Parts: sequence; structure tokens; C-alpha cells
Amino acid sequence: MKSAFELHKDTPKGWYYKSIKIDPLQRYWHKKRFREVSKLIQEVNGKVLDIGCADGIFSKVIFDKTRAKGLIGIDIVPSSIDWARNHWKTIRKMKFRVGDAEKLNFKKNSFDAVFALEMLEHVNRPKEVIKEVKRVLKKDGYAIFLVPTDSILFRLIWFLWVHFYPRGYVWKETHLQTFRNNILPKICEQEGFIIENDKKFILSMLQAVKVRRRNKYGDYKT
Repeated sequence: MKSAFELHKDTPKGWYYKSIKIDPLQRYWHKKRFREVSKLIQEVNGKVLDIGCADGIFSKVIFDKTRAKGLIGIDIVPSSIDWARNHWKTIRKMKFRVGDAEKLNFKKNSFDAVFALEMLEHVNRPKEVIKEVKRVLKKDGYAIFLVPTDSILFRLIWFLWVHFYPRGYVWKETHLQTFRNNILPKICEQEGFIIENDKKFILSMLQAVKVRRRNKYGDYKT
């Protein structure tokens, strides 16, 4: 099975940033997910991690909404990180680095919020990513995961997108996992999280799950 790096290494630099500007379909999709996920974002008094940040366009939304003291975005593709570092260099509180989502190079309890948005379907071991999110998340922090639901409608549109739409070729064969049948919140609970919000949008094609760490008393509060 190919790694996430092998699947995405040829993604053009600044892909999302440019796509939103020139492609009406991608602009609708991403702007809609920006709005819906933003409704779940709370302000924090510390640092935020954005896993699978790509060119950082959503990292900026997260940074603005959380009012974090600092944001680190990681991605497996060096060219995407290079682009993000250069494009967002004037925002000193936003940092970008190459990183593996399945083995985060951060200490325990490092972040007040962690985001993994439309990236779990692109990795070989999504449960490892979720475990790592729990490890680096502070006990009073929260995480937001976003995945496609793999509904019939999504699968139809995705097939047409990657096989026939001029800009869809980038994502051909990049979805390694499926999260149909509402499996994501179940996995999160199995890994020791409490589900705080679970919402679907864009005709139920995307699912956002907001979680908190569970402590030994079954609550998320310290």
C-alpha cells in the first residue's frame, strides 16, 4: 500500500489557495466547510496543531477563529510546507513543518486544540493518528476531525470528480479509508474521547466530529 507521501507528492504547490480563487466548485466546497467547521471552533489560550495543513489556507482560518498564541501546521509533502512557509511568513505565530500524522513529533499535552480536516481518509492507519491526537492534546483541550461520509452521493460525485473533472486528477486513488456508517465517532469513543459535537453537512457528504479527552472519571474536565 502506498504511503500518504507517495500519493500526494505531486500535488501542485499552493493547490487549495489557488483552487479557491479559480474553480467555482472547489470554492463552494471549501468555503462551506470553512463555515461549518468554524461553528465548532472555540478560542484557546495556547497553541493549536493543524494536521495535514497542505498550503495552510485552512490553517489561517483556524488561527483566526481560535485566537491562538501559536499554530503549527504539519504535512507530509515538503513542497506544500515550503509554499505555506513562504506565503504565510508575515504571520509569525503560524509555523509549518514536515510531519507524519501517525507519529507526531511533539510531547504529551502540547496543544489546546488539534485539527485533522479531511486527512484521515488519506492515511494508512487512521486510528494511530487519532491516538496521537489524544497524546498531544491537553486534558482540557479539544480536537476536531473532518471526513467524507462516503455516502452514495459522495461516492458518485467523487468518481465523476477524479475521473472526468479537469482538476480532479490530483486526488485519484488517494482515499485509502472509508468512514461510512457513522464509524468515526465510534472510533473516537473507543480511543478514549467524549463526543461533544457530531454534524454532517453539504448534503451529508462531510462529517465533523468535535471531541474532548476522557479522564478516569469519564468526564473531560481536569
